[in-house]
Amino acid sequence: PFHRRATPRKPPHIDRTMRSLRELARFASKVTAAHPTATGALASGNSIAPAASLLQRRVGITMSAPAAVDVDAYKVGDSTNIKWHEGSVDTATREKAMNQKGCVLWFTGLSGSGKSTVAYTLEHALFQRGKVAQVLDGDNIRHGLNSNLGFSAEDREENIRRIGEVSKLFADSGMITLVSFISPYRKDRDQVRARVGDKFVEVYMKIPLEVCEQRDPKGLYKAARAGKIKGFTGIDDPYEEPLDAEIVMEVAKEGGDGTLAPPEKMAAAIIEILEQKGFLSA
Repeated sequence: PFHRRATPRKPPHIDRTMRSLRELARFASKVTAAHPTATGALASGNSIAPAASLLQRRVGITMSAPAAVDVDAYKVGDSTNIKWHEGSVDTATREKAMNQKGCVLWFTGLSGSGKSTVAYTLEHALFQRGKVAQVLDGDNIRHGLNSNLGFSAEDREENIRRIGEVSKLFADSGMITLVSFISPYRKDRDQVRARVGDKFVEVYMKIPLEVCEQRDPKGLYKAARAGKIKGFTGIDDPYEEPLDAEIVMEVAKEGGDGTLAPPEKMAAAIIEILEQKGFLSA
């Protein structure tokens, strides 16, 4: 008997892709019909395409012209023949859409000083306010981006350089970026500050070594004292305190009785400073 071969079904992801392409084609047809000069505008090098204009009217956001960036195409580190490509959506436009201003809050201090605890508490408090924030935690980053780095002075420097560049990208996208790294060397922190500019806010968790060692939430100080960890910041490797941090959290001042204040109280104090600096609106 004759058996009809069943038509093989396409995988779901292909169906979704085809639907997306069909929707994109329909949208392009509508834009072309509404703006018959689209082809001419694009051919003439007009920087604002009709589709972008339609999006502006629908969303109610005025797109700013891309900022002029003076970059030498042939002097970028050891790389050659590369050039900065400026996008059509600048930082001011993104910030207006998010109703906030991108910034980098750089939490620095000894291990056990509460950097990550306060950073994540602050992230949660900002989210409750409808703000977009992201924590970049030192331990987490070493699981991926910086997993090939150790703890030599050179690797520590590269560790901070990389996350500094990432945090700048986040801030330029309008994100309130909360960086929690011990970052023991002042020079490395200052280099990030220079790259980020006036969006950089240094938060110094000024908690004494004896308090951090008493807390020792990860057991690292005990291991360092026993000689199991070499080059541990605060024990046999230096921590260089910030000289002029925008925000300083201290035990005596924050707790009021010589104890560490609850992270919620510290986060609330930082939010007040962010409001004063204008980062929570655009």
